[in-house]
Amino acid sequence: MMVRITIDGQIVHVKRHTPVLEAAKQLEIFIPTLCYHKALKAYGACRLCVVEAFRNGRSKLVTSCNYPAEDGLVVFTATDRVKTARKGIMELLLARCPEVPQIQQLAEKMGIKAVRFKKKGDRRCILCGLCVRACEELVGVSAINFTSRGTEKKINTPFGIESKVCIGCGSCTYICPTGCVEMVGGGSPSDGRSMNMGDLALAGCPNNYECEACEIDREFIEEFKRVVKDVRAKT
Repeated sequence: MMVRITIDGQIVHVKRHTPVLEAAKQLEIFIPTLCYHKALKAYGACRLCVVEAFRNGRSKLVTSCNYPAEDGLVVFTATDRVKTARKGIMELLLARCPEVPQIQQLAEKMGIKAVRFKKKGDRRCILCGLCVRACEELVGVSAINFTSRGTEKKINTPFGIESKVCIGCGSCTYICPTGCVEMVGGGSPSDGRSMNMGDLALAGCPNNYECEACEIDREFIEEFKRVVKDVRAKT
């Protein structure tokens, strides 16, 4: 069933329950996001994709990556309310990860230069959860997950020891937007690779972190399934 929604004054027809973020892409309307990937279920963790949705005379801020399109929905992506919310989130990310290219580029694109919060070191992990969800949803092994809470929250293997279920497919390294995960040799998987978590930089992105226009990213789903199938055949 097709529905009609309006985004920033532009009308678009999409399938019912299509994420507003995907509908906006059809109109070439930019909405920043860090935790969204078309190969995974929408998560809404980073909150950068918030927009203001109007229905029945009332409005609210929603995460566009997992807010479904319904007939008659009206959405604005750059109201003062939206800009204020995104600015606060981006400032927190800049305080946590001041040297991460993805964060720097998004901040520049959003016109954010000053940060009100005290910088908390130089971390690379932004807790987007992409690696965790790829491991669970696509690979089906859940070798990594979130551990601890609050300011101590991080991505790790169970009990912080080498994962026995990791097949060394490299999905976490591929999908990580900040280079926080790398593959190293000498591990237990049959192909000789294992996984290290932490502030470990990968080689620079060949597409300058322009994920939305990345040809490599568009081929991710098919290539990933092929790699996982090959690796599983060896184990």
